[in-house]
Amino acid sequence: MTATAARPTSDSPTTRQVWTRTRGLLLGLVIVLTAGVAIAAARSGDQHGRLDPRSADPYGSRAVAELLKDRGVDTRVVTNLDDARTATGPDTTLLVTNPDLLTARQQKKLRTATEGADGRTVLLSAGAPSVSGLVPGVRSGARSDVSVRAPQCSMPAARSAGGADIGGVRYSAKVPGQQACYLSDGLPTLLRVPGPATGDTVLLGSPDILYNDRLDQQGNASLALQLLGSRPHLVWYLPSLGDASATDGGESSFADLIPSGWLWGTLQLALAAVLAAVWRGRRMGAVVSERIPVAVRASETTEGRARLYRKANARDRAASALRSATRTRLALLLGVPASRAHAAESLLPAVSAHLPTTGRDLPSLLFGTAPSDDAGLIRLTDELDALEREVRAS
Repeated sequence: MTATAARPTSDSPTTRQVWTRTRGLLLGLVIVLTAGVAIAAARSGDQHGRLDPRSADPYGSRAVAELLKDRGVDTRVVTNLDDARTATGPDTTLLVTNPDLLTARQQKKLRTATEGADGRTVLLSAGAPSVSGLVPGVRSGARSDVSVRAPQCSMPAARSAGGADIGGVRYSAKVPGQQACYLSDGLPTLLRVPGPATGDTVLLGSPDILYNDRLDQQGNASLALQLLGSRPHLVWYLPSLGDASATDGGESSFADLIPSGWLWGTLQLALAAVLAAVWRGRRMGAVVSERIPVAVRASETTEGRARLYRKANARDRAASALRSATRTRLALLLGVPASRAHAAESLLPAVSAHLPTTGRDLPSLLFGTAPSDDAGLIRLTDELDALEREVRAS
């Protein structure tokens, strides 16, 4: 029977192993990216032109703009604060579609312009970031679901329109002459606050009555036309993040430009990563010994360790390992307890008594310093081997 040579083994993973380990992660990544692209495409198609009077999309507002046009109200769309301030006047209604996008500086400028214009200002879904800055004395509360609600107030426009799809932000205020309509849990979702002269401010908790796909339901069209058509001119202000007035007079850091949603998302991902690390790193029980899948010969292990010592120039460690192994074997041969094998006062007398005529320097050989070069390490190896053979043979 012929002996077959052992095939060399390698710790490096093969291409198949790498693919097996990573295919699950790659598949999950592909699914997440595909779902993200699909959702983004769907949302971009459905919500393009939200509350834009030029958009015929379901969430656009072209229908109400056309009805206002038929009633003689001209609509002007603006996307920056300066144009909105310039256009205000006693015969103008200013509609702000997303007041929460305005900075504190922009809110102050807009309030100054509208207070002296004696026109009407309509704020859609003004929440905590903007309501106190634009309408002093008014506070925003928790949001409510959009549903059909009755007016429950004396405001002529609301009583004429009747029930409407309204909800969203709820408001609380104690302002003389205010009119609170369409209550949700006792708080209005439509609030009219009179101005210092003939002007007023209307806060609408949700913009649903202005959407194209809801205008023909309930009394939505009637309420929208009366709120926006009380003056011959309508300025439709769509706040934009690109408005230069948002940064005038101040400096913003990089962190200030990151939306809060991204910061919270990053924090959640970091927490998830920590929890995953704890989960993967926890010990599920006692350590279980397993059989090595590949048997490695002792000579190969010794040779590999020697090469590592040589690569690191660790002659001191190599010499220490050689001397320690020799002392252990000599103690076993000479009857010295294993616990005293590395004590010079116990091992050296036993070796000297066993080899009284040896000419070797036993203290230097078994407990000496490390060799200064590779040749000295080889000599030490030979001398230790010769000493052990001599003890075994005597």
